[in-house]
Amino acid sequence: METSKNKWSKKELQIYILLLCANADSNVTDEELDLIKSKTDKETFKKMQKEFGNDSEDESLEKIQQNVHLHYFSHMELIAFRKEVHAVFFTDNKFDRMERNLYRILDNIIY
Repeated sequence: METSKNKWSKKELQIYILLLCANADSNVTDEELDLIKSKTDKETFKKMQKEFGNDSEDESLEKIQQNVHLHYFSHMELIAFRKEVHAVFFTDNKFDRMERNLYRILDNIIY
């Protein structure tokens, strides 16, 4: 995988992570997608959704880890982002085992 090919802006990284969160339970709902779409413009959403759709979970986590290290996130940005991740997970009012596992992995990578 080429690192230079996968350099994302903070917004692209955010959308990619939220798409991964929506897919954690293998059941992406319209509500989850609507929530994610509300966080960005149409072009960015489509770009990141296409890229996400071509990646395995391992590839996704590797890309996230690479891109997290390219950016500085303030404490306030991290708090806001954690709230967005929770909002996606709790869109269906459940926080199942697969979502909890992904949350722990992301917690280690991002925070």
